[in-house]
Amino acid sequence: MPSWEELERECMSCRRCALCETRKHVVFGVGSRSAEVMLIGEGPGEQEDLKGEPFVGPAGMLLDDMLECIDLDRSRLYIANIVKCRPPRNRDPLQLEQDACSDWLRSQMELIRPKIIVCLGRIAAMALIKPDFKISREHGQWFERGGVKYIAIYHPSALLRDPSRRPETFVDLKSIQKEIRSSCVSTY
Repeated sequence: MPSWEELERECMSCRRCALCETRKHVVFGVGSRSAEVMLIGEGPGEQEDLKGEPFVGPAGMLLDDMLECIDLDRSRLYIANIVKCRPPRNRDPLQLEQDACSDWLRSQMELIRPKIIVCLGRIAAMALIKPDFKISREHGQWFERGGVKYIAIYHPSALLRDPSRRPETFVDLKSIQKEIRSSCVSTY
């Protein structure tokens, strides 16, 4: 298992798929490397690509508000994405691109060893929970794999496009808060 520094250095120079041709920055991840809770989105958007950090655009501001609703902030979490480079025009990452990045995310998960993984949106849920995941039907449901608890919620950018989903997302967030309080030992 590589160290954090080795993993990040190798990831920053990745050329495993065509996304490396159009990226401004690799968006490796950010947050506490000892977090018990990990949030995983699908991939960087335009602002993330420009800054090299996940969830810094409008969806990131909404994510911060969502976390605040359940007494969390980025300092106590680790935030990453399925793919580390921005897909052109923010399209869904292709399976080939997800496969090319899977080792980076798997290594991050092994180094962190979170107790809870929150999938932000359908793409992350399909990659990490099950391939036929239906976000409109299965958001807010808990799954367990290898002793880790997984849940998927609507992606913040989806909530920006469709605010009518916010009340059900608030219910999902309260479920996450309850699970954190019962499963995590750090100062959540």
